[in-house]
Amino acid sequence: MTLVLLTGATRGIGQAAAVELARRGAEVAIVGRDAERVKAVAAAAAAAGAGAAVHEHIADLTLMSEVRALAEQARGRYEQIDVLANNAGALFASRKVTSEGFEQTFALNHLAPFLLTNLLRDRLAGSRVLTTASDAHKGGLLDLGDLQSETSYTAMGVYGTSKLCNILFTRELARRAPELHANCFHPGVVRTGFGKNDNGIWKVLTTLGAPFFRSPQRGARSLVWLALSEQAEGLTGVYVQDEKVIAPSAQAQDDTLAAALWERSAQLVGLPADAIT
Repeated sequence: MTLVLLTGATRGIGQAAAVELARRGAEVAIVGRDAERVKAVAAAAAAAGAGAAVHEHIADLTLMSEVRALAEQARGRYEQIDVLANNAGALFASRKVTSEGFEQTFALNHLAPFLLTNLLRDRLAGSRVLTTASDAHKGGLLDLGDLQSETSYTAMGVYGTSKLCNILFTRELARRAPELHANCFHPGVVRTGFGKNDNGIWKVLTTLGAPFFRSPQRGARSLVWLALSEQAEGLTGVYVQDEKVIAPSAQAQDDTLAAALWERSAQLVGLPADAIT
């Protein structure tokens, strides 16, 4: 039976994916920061499933201390994780710094999946590692000298850069760990809690635009496809949209930049740069 550890599982794409993965017979480990929402999604997944176990984990992934605690909990509970789905992410209207000193978009959208994947490395032998990226990466611009967006902050620009980081992370993970199947995907513009973390223009725009966005179920389709399908089994290091491999932006294909981002990220979270060689 396939075990899927799914972050960001209590809203939108993650919630829809948790239910669909369970419906298809997977054992699902649901990660979210709100205990009541985790419990509710776990119940929905269990009801949709065919008897496979559904597990609950509580973690605020903007904090690397909680990423480490989640990894330790998962390592203690699971001998093998067949699929790690790094789905948690958000857009924040204004710049805020976490108690650990990281800009929160960069912390949640990039550093958390980077650290979690590395910490679970010995539970991922031959596994699939998926990361939810976005076509918004085309509007991002990665400056290794300003990863914390200290010189300027625009919500969509910083979000796009974090999604660019997701793709570069995927490429470098595939290079460093060729036995894994590391891929990322664009889910489309989906009706989720995206953009509603702060009051302001992004909350208004996402609310007004919701009728024109994809359903969470459609947005989750590529995640489920990458996690379980035989067609995706041989893929690694690629960017997917609508269950098809497509080319990301030129900067997202820069292997020198991917390696440099990996090394800088490892320094920031306190891992050796050769954590995966």
